Amino acid sequence: THLEPYLERRAGQLSGGWRQRLAMACSLMHKPVVLFLDEPTAGIDPVARRELWDLLFQFAGKGMTLFVTTHYMDEAERCDHVGYIHMSKLIVCGEPDALKKLPEVNPPGTRRLDVTCDHVTTALHAMHGMPGVRSATVFGQSMHLLVDESVQRAQIEERLRKVGIAHAEIHQMGPSLEDVFVELSARNAGERERAA
Repeated sequence: THLEPYLERRAGQLSGGWRQRLAMACSLMHKPVVLFLDEPTAGIDPVARRELWDLLFQFAGKGMTLFVTTHYMDEAERCDHVGYIHMSKLIVCGEPDALKKLPEVNPPGTRRLDVTCDHVTTALHAMHGMPGVRSATVFGQSMHLLVDESVQRAQIEERLRKVGIAHAEIHQMGPSLEDVFVELSARNAGERERAA
């Protein structure tokens, strides 16, 4: 964990990333076969986060089993198996690629599109209410759409032109683990409402 330069410092004087490393070192002292980590990268910078995951992969490579909780879906993508917990209940568990193929995530007769354009929030508002658009979400400078297969690229481009967006790059894409979580959470919430 590279803590040697900080051996003379008190834990309270360490930054968040170094505190996480210290906690990791403490949890490794007895050389566990299984290690449970509750959001180990919360509150640390991207460099420390990447270094911590490199360290976790080293442990896994030596045969250690790791259970990691995270809210970061890019971290979940790195795992062999992912379980989604919603309202304190495990709703699904499996390999990331298998979860992305679930019918709840890929409803029959739909496809996912990545739309890159200027004024993405304007584009988002234009997509809401458009026939055949099931969901629209902003991801940085692009927008992810879940649309019926009947929705044509030209229809989307025309809708965007009407709100002043002259050019958009539209590509088909697969679902992300975030899509899996959102779709399954929505389904689970709907089931709870019907049961109430």
